[in-house]
Amino acid sequence: MSDLRDAEKKLEKAVFKEEFSYWKLFISTFMISAFTVGGGFVIIPLLKSKFVDEYGWMNENESLDLVSIAQSAPGLVAANASIIMGYRMGGFRGTAVALLATILPPLVTLTIISYCYDAFASNPYVRMFLKGMQCGVTAILVNVVLDLVLKQWKKKLVLPLLIMAGTFAASYFFKINIMYIILVDAVIGLFLMKESKYD
Repeated sequence: MSDLRDAEKKLEKAVFKEEFSYWKLFISTFMISAFTVGGGFVIIPLLKSKFVDEYGWMNENESLDLVSIAQSAPGLVAANASIIMGYRMGGFRGTAVALLATILPPLVTLTIISYCYDAFASNPYVRMFLKGMQCGVTAILVNVVLDLVLKQWKKKLVLPLLIMAGTFAASYFFKINIMYIILVDAVIGLFLMKESKYD
């Protein structure tokens, strides 16, 4: 049994574009967390870009599954994503490294801002800086959505596109609570997306 696990680990390492290291995990996650503005949902495409596209430490389908779990679990999405991806890549130590790297930048930043809040709140340059960052965040989110839609469109699978459109309509037009929408999407996936073509 241990030989099989060793073989699986060797196979996983063979497809890595870069060799896994805890230091690289820490630095990458720290930098992403330090320069991500706009909430936990923004950090997810950046983590995917780094760990799937650049390093090859996990595949795209696996990262989407982990992100789904992170989004539906209680707590902060950024922390959840770091915990689950860190565990997948490096076990419990990977979890600790990724979580520490995710929470350090906002902890330091908020500590500094809390001491100088009045100066930050009234500073026009800080406001302009934040407005510019919000525009960039919006572009990243739009890019992720378009990327997901185009991938489903190329696969010519109607059900995922209908789920996306229905989820958007339920949230945007009918203002249905997002937790109910996610629950319905999960049930649809459980019963209607069992076939291998949806992997």
